[in-house]
Amino acid sequence: MEAFGWGSSLSSGIVLSLVAVVWTVIWNNLQGLQLQQFIGRHLSRHARRLAAIVDPYLTVTVAEYDGGGRMRRSDAYKEVQAYLQGATCGAGGGVRHLKAETPAKDDNPDALLLSMGDNEEVADEFRGATVWWLAYSMPPREDNAPSYWGSRGQRADRRFYRLFFLERHRDLVLGEYLAHVRREGRAVMLKNRQRKLFTNLSGDGFNADGVWSHVVFEHPKTFATLAMDPGKKKEVMDDLDAFRNGKDYYARVGKAWKRGYLLYGPPGTGKSTMVAAMANHLDYDVYDIELTSVRTNSDLRKLFIETTSKSIIVIEDIDCSLDLTGKRKKKKKKAATEKDDKKESTPDSDEEKDKEDAGASKVTLSGVLNFIDGLWSACGGERIIVFTTNHVEKLDPALIRRGRMDKHIEMSYCCFQAFKLLADVYLGVDDHPLFRAVEELLPEADMTPADVAENLTPKSASDDADSCLAELVEELHKAKEAKEKALLQAKVAGKGEEEAAADEDDDEKATPPAILGFELWQLLKGRVGEAAAYRHFLGAAPTGWLHHDVALVTLCRNMEATICFRLRCTMEDSFMVMAATRVM
Repeated sequence: MEAFGWGSSLSSGIVLSLVAVVWTVIWNNLQGLQLQQFIGRHLSRHARRLAAIVDPYLTVTVAEYDGGGRMRRSDAYKEVQAYLQGATCGAGGGVRHLKAETPAKDDNPDALLLSMGDNEEVADEFRGATVWWLAYSMPPREDNAPSYWGSRGQRADRRFYRLFFLERHRDLVLGEYLAHVRREGRAVMLKNRQRKLFTNLSGDGFNADGVWSHVVFEHPKTFATLAMDPGKKKEVMDDLDAFRNGKDYYARVGKAWKRGYLLYGPPGTGKSTMVAAMANHLDYDVYDIELTSVRTNSDLRKLFIETTSKSIIVIEDIDCSLDLTGKRKKKKKKAATEKDDKKESTPDSDEEKDKEDAGASKVTLSGVLNFIDGLWSACGGERIIVFTTNHVEKLDPALIRRGRMDKHIEMSYCCFQAFKLLADVYLGVDDHPLFRAVEELLPEADMTPADVAENLTPKSASDDADSCLAELVEELHKAKEAKEKALLQAKVAGKGEEEAAADEDDDEKATPPAILGFELWQLLKGRVGEAAAYRHFLGAAPTGWLHHDVALVTLCRNMEATICFRLRCTMEDSFMVMAATRVM
């Protein structure tokens, strides 16, 4: 009996072990089937059906930014906003709180543009179906990650439009109404469109429209009034027209629909006005980027993404904005110098330097190159990128090569054809007796179109074409003399450097100064006499024996000789030692 009891206990233990193993396997399989989630989804489905009986409305939410982030403002949001402007102003809309803004078009200076305030609702009808739009906003997400511009807590609220409609109108709203809203919104935007001049924000954070601030672009300059060589002007206009109509061409060749222009030349030659003329010719917006306000390459990319199509992106004086001049060897020397200085620096100076570096722009040449023609440059289309510079030779060749800056346009000094256009625009004359003088002087005087235009501008009621043209001719004479003087000084300076280098090479072969001084004195005595020679030497340096070019000029004139002498006089132990070097 004892043996039987022991065997029964053993069998029970084995059974329990098997049951435990089987239960473990079954439990693991149930967890793999996610039974809890399955039951939850089943209950939620029945709950939604029950809620549909109580609340039969469906919703569609349109966010201000695509993708849930702030990379790019949604076109759908802007189109809905434009579409709802008409419904907002209607008496049947039911909107009680409105926001008033200045309209884009100023046909009526007293008009205001009204839009919905937050948490306001407006009704709309489409083919017998009534829908409702709700405008609302939410605060930005609070997280520890810094914003795109390196700061926290300064971003604007996220804005939304929410559409409510009955479930029985689902196919009508989703299939036709939403497309109708976008089409009508685009038509309203086109009707009210006014070109804008944008600039990137210098401070932190975002405004309501993203990283750009704007004003209405009202520059009046056109190609018709741009002082430029007519042939070159027509070439630029034809190039712009080909770009504007080249969507299919760019798609066929596999290039992003963009084009780069490099405008270079002296100050005052019309580079900025050329940009305005391009914008007016194409009817494009203008984005003026201040590179020193951009902190990193990522921020520069963000600016580009936020630009719209049909726009001109301008970086003026790019050679002065950042270190993009391509002098990479100097950077290595500078790094070595900074390394040496670091050894001698103090903690206070290091702290001040760190503060300066923290606020400085860290945009690199690589970042600008990627901005122009990197992968992100294909986001959107129909954009023109313009660089202006006064010193094209300072720019890195990689920055201005074809494919980045496709067309190089030299903005040079005023030519006669450009002058005739300015005379017609400013004075209303196409011919005048002084035109001949102007035509002769312009090639000999470097005068910019800005200077010519200033001289042609009447400055009082008594000024007319005669007085303005006479003033211009006088200024051209002055400019011609200044140019000739500058060329002469440059030539003399260059010759002086060559002579100085030759003097250094001949120093070892030169005759001793004392002997040369004696020979020179004998020569002068024989030519002009002892008294005259002494008088000329003393007159050349009335305050002492000094090296001076006047001595050479005075001696040559009085001696009437074909051989000139350069004098070098020094004082040693109260004795004068004169050295003369013969120069042919």
